[in-house]
Order: sequence, then structure tokens, then C-alpha cells
Amino acid sequence: MQTYTGKQKSYWIDTAPEASPHPALDEDLVVDVAVVGAGIAGISTAWELARTGRSVALLEADRVAAGVTGHTTAKVSALHTLVYDRLRRHRGAEAAHLYARSQTAAIRHAAAVVEELGIACDWEETEAYTYAEDEGRVDGLRAEAEAAREAGLPASFVTRTGLPFPVAGAVRVAEQAQFHPRAYLLALVDDLVRRGGVVHERTRVTRLKEGSPCRLTTEAGFTVTAGDVVVATHYPVFDRALLFARLSPRRELVLTAPIPADADPHGMYITQEQRTRSARTAPYGDGRRLLIVTGEHFTPGTGNVEERFELLAEWAVERFGTLDFTHRWATQDNDSTDSVPLVGLFHAGSRHTWVATGFGGWGMSTGVMAGRLLTDLIDGLQTPWGDLYDPRRVLSAVREAPSFLKHQARVARHFVGDRLSPASDTSFDAIAPGDGAIVRVGGHHCAVHRDDDGVLHTLSARCTHLGCLVAFNRAERAWECPCHGSRFDPDGRVLQGPATKPLEQRDI
Repeated sequence: MQTYTGKQKSYWIDTAPEASPHPALDEDLVVDVAVVGAGIAGISTAWELARTGRSVALLEADRVAAGVTGHTTAKVSALHTLVYDRLRRHRGAEAAHLYARSQTAAIRHAAAVVEELGIACDWEETEAYTYAEDEGRVDGLRAEAEAAREAGLPASFVTRTGLPFPVAGAVRVAEQAQFHPRAYLLALVDDLVRRGGVVHERTRVTRLKEGSPCRLTTEAGFTVTAGDVVVATHYPVFDRALLFARLSPRRELVLTAPIPADADPHGMYITQEQRTRSARTAPYGDGRRLLIVTGEHFTPGTGNVEERFELLAEWAVERFGTLDFTHRWATQDNDSTDSVPLVGLFHAGSRHTWVATGFGGWGMSTGVMAGRLLTDLIDGLQTPWGDLYDPRRVLSAVREAPSFLKHQARVARHFVGDRLSPASDTSFDAIAPGDGAIVRVGGHHCAVHRDDDGVLHTLSARCTHLGCLVAFNRAERAWECPCHGSRFDPDGRVLQGPATKPLEQRDI
């Protein structure tokens, strides 16, 4: 691959309407509901709650819709690779049916919101496909098509698609959608404010005291008192529910390139082959469409990300022809151990604290669903699929133990093994400009980055979440924790939780 010359930035953030800034919280606040995290789940929940007449505060550590949601591929689909056959086998046909109903209702609700508010977000109805090129995967696709159809989706098994290469088979589901996520969410935030909601950016929440009422404390020392609190920070920033044991973080890379309109494959495509490959298009103008390719999933803090970008680019060129890549970025997702998101009361002892997490890469439909479900639950209403998503559901040895044990073994390997790694013998002189490494200094592991001017930035290598050692991602210039996915910039500031505190500075 030739040297990448496009933008190191999410297309959605680069092309969204200019967002109105929201002030950081600078005084104590009392509201009916406080929502922590302004991605699609948090914004949807705050907006839905405001429509019930409640006073709502939306608190975001950075900028609204600029985190994980601002880096998504923006598929609004109920076809989540092969989830329906798994649900049917492990939790029964009714669970698969409720999953399909809840996700489909979310898609239709989002479409209605776009129309109601007149949101210009490139909303397009289309078809979703889960495909395979390997003949050995066809039986699994047939089973998924059958399970999805039984669950109530307009699903079928097909052997021909709009992709410019042959497939062995695919599950096709009609009546799905795609959109510009940041444009959609900024419109919801504006409407939230019109309804009396308050939004505070650059307001990192660091403490939660549960009770009646609940109390949040920010990094700056201000408090928010609320009857109910919703934690919608993607990966929960509070560990009291021990959800980190049931969540496994992964990153995926994204590339975009304009293609002629007549080369549009007309649909949203994904395969679990080759560490995931996904493709869809978006409006681009000048008679062209923007091809959006995703894949190369990996655990944060592992592997050479630049090489992974090259592999993804090679795949895209091989399948779609010569491409001029315009944007590239990475997104992060959390998989639950049983493939079903966790939306509901935070833990068994909670009465007024709620959570939405574990979306497994399908945050658009699930985020909208979570907003509606949490609003109903806070209202005291029974929802048909409430039990399906309940975070308090009991760990099943049959359906969750393999994923649970695999995740815990990986965490233990990093927590112990990384401390003994010979990489700690790296010298300062060996760190090139733009790169970083873990260096052992006086018996301590230090995270050392050399910036483009040759200046060294030295930090503690221990993640401030639970103490795993971070690793440097050169392609994105970030320190990443391979245990639970926290990310920090070269100066140690938190980019992504569950960590809420920066890496400690080291003076050497």
C-alpha cells in the first residue's frame, strides 16, 4: 500500500453540521435524571426522558456525539451477523423474537424521529446482508436466515448480492437503514435543549453515590444530584456491578473512498471472515457514493495497527478496484459474554441507577432501543424485552462460560505477562519520533512517547482503571489498555474509559 495521504479523522465528525458548544459544569446541579455519556445511547435516553417532562442533565467528558458514536459505520440494522441462531439455541425462540422486535422497533422509531424533527442526516432505507465467501460457512448462514425469519424479520438466504465479487451465501434482511449519525444526534441534542434539558461538555464524572437521590461528582469537584442516574459511557466508568468481567473490548478500523454511483453494491454487508469485513456506501455528491469499509478487529493495545490498515486497504482495492482513500479512523466496541447488550438496572442492589453497554458493534439500533427501554423502566412501565436485556441476568454456564473464561484468561495474561515482557528492556534511544514504548526505569514500567520534535513524554504505564500495562498505538498516537480498553493520549489524558483518571506523569 502506498503512504496514506487522506485525513486521520472520522468522516462523520469531519462532515457533520457545526455543533453548538455546551459549557462545562461550573456549579452544583439538581435534576430529575442525570445521563452520563453523550453517545447515541446517552443522547437518545436524555431526549426521550425530556419528552416525558422531566428535568434532564446530559454530562459528557469530551464533546457530544464525538466519541465511539462519532466513529461508527452507522448501520441501523436488526441483522447482527449471526445472533438469531445463537439466541434460538441458547435462550429459546422467544428470546430471538423479542430481540428482533426490539431492534426493529428502534429502526422504525429512529425513522419517525428523523421525519418529526426534519433531520437532514442522509437517512436511507436499504438491505442488510451477512455473507460468507467460504462454502464451509453456508450451513451457518442458512440456520441464521431461518432463525431470523422465525424471529419475525423479513429474512432470506441468497447466493447473489450486489457485491462486485461472488459469495457462497448470505442472509438478506430488507427494510433496514443507514444514516449520518452525528448529524442525527446533534439535532436531538438541539431539541433536548429546546425542551429544557441541560448539556455539559468537558465534564468528566468520576464518582457516583447511589441512593435516593443519587449524587454524581465531576473531576472539577461539582456535584449533580438526581433522582435517577443513567450510565451510558459505552464501557461503564463505575465498576461496582463488575460488568468488566462480562465485557470484552475490541477495535476495528475504517477506511472511506469515493466510488462511481454505478459501482454502489446497494446494501450493508458484513462477514465474520478475515477478522471481519464490512462494506456499505453513503451519499457523496458529484454522481459518486462514499465506500465505507470496516474490519481488522483486534484487542486494544495489541498488534501493529498500521499494518492492519494496510491489510484492510488491500482487501478493499482487491474487491472494489483502484481507490483513493479520503478518511481513516478506528472504532471501539464492547461484546457481552452472551452476545446480548446490557440495558437496565446497573446491579442487583440498584433502584435508581441504570446502565446501557455491551452493544457488540450494533450501537445505532441498540442505542435508540436503549433510550426507549430505559425511559420506560424509569417510568415504571413493563417492556416485553426488559428481561432479555436486564444486566442482572444470571451468568449461564452453557452460553457464557466459554466467552467469559476466554476474556478473563486474556486479561490475566496481560496483567501478569506484560510485566515480565522483554519489551520493558527497550531503550529511550530506540524510540523513533511519533512512536512509543514501555521502558523499565528503576524497576518501574514507564510509558514513553517521543513526539515529532523528538521530545520525550514519560508516564506511568499502569492503566488507572485496574492497573494493567498500556501499549502504544502508533497509527492513532494513543496508549491503550489491552485488558478493558481504556485509551489515553501521549500526555496521559483519558481518551476513552472505563478509566476516569489520567496516566500519572513520570519525571526521569
